[in-house]
Amino acid sequence: MSNGSIDLSRDGFIATLTINRPEKMNALTPEMLEQLKAHCLQLETDRDVRVVLLTSACPKAFCVGADIHRWTSLTALDMWRSWIRRGHQAFDALAQLPQPVIALLHGLAYGGGLELAAAADIRLASSDARMAMPETGLATVPGWSGTQRLTSLLGRSLVKEMVFTGDPLSAERALSCGLVSQVVPAEQLSDAGAALAQRIAARAPIAVQIAKQVIDASDGIAAGLTLEALAGALSASTEDAKEGSQAFREKRTPQFRAR
Repeated sequence: MSNGSIDLSRDGFIATLTINRPEKMNALTPEMLEQLKAHCLQLETDRDVRVVLLTSACPKAFCVGADIHRWTSLTALDMWRSWIRRGHQAFDALAQLPQPVIALLHGLAYGGGLELAAAADIRLASSDARMAMPETGLATVPGWSGTQRLTSLLGRSLVKEMVFTGDPLSAERALSCGLVSQVVPAEQLSDAGAALAQRIAARAPIAVQIAKQVIDASDGIAAGLTLEALAGALSASTEDAKEGSQAFREKRTPQFRAR
């Protein structure tokens, strides 16, 4: 049985992460989570990449979530120590990329697949997309930030409805509640994602990345990191910073002039 893969490709300023386990509707395995995290670590320092697309190699689904055969065999302690932690680490790495991430949803985006999509900055959906949180039907609960990241996107009431019932959202309802920003015919989804990525990539990349950080910080996401990063960048650009480093090298007392 294939463990699946998360494939990384680049085309100019745009990188694409492709969920690739079509024979299992892109059900996520531990190996796929590790690949996703590793790719994100590469992308976060790649100055040539301005936008990241997250897409699927399965014609029927974006991702149906965690591979049930992998997690149901775990002990409670292994679930706590490894499975939940591994998913959070991978999804957080995606969410915290400096570049904007666009998820292209078609078919089923269920459970961990929807939680993965929620880690993107922008979601586009095909008209046939269906989004659900079915975990309570398996006597478990969302484990990869469905109760957290999704709640910040949709609000408590709708997330409770989805989790309590397992009923899927249609693409149109997802659009009306702000989970996705565009709904297009299935055959146009790839082109719509590429066009949006190109428009973003044409903007000033540093300004876009700073804007992403500041917008996320307004929701409490990495707020301390954002403040310290911006403060460090501002102070490093001053004449006093140059004087301080020069004085250190010359082993003398710096003469600061507040500029």
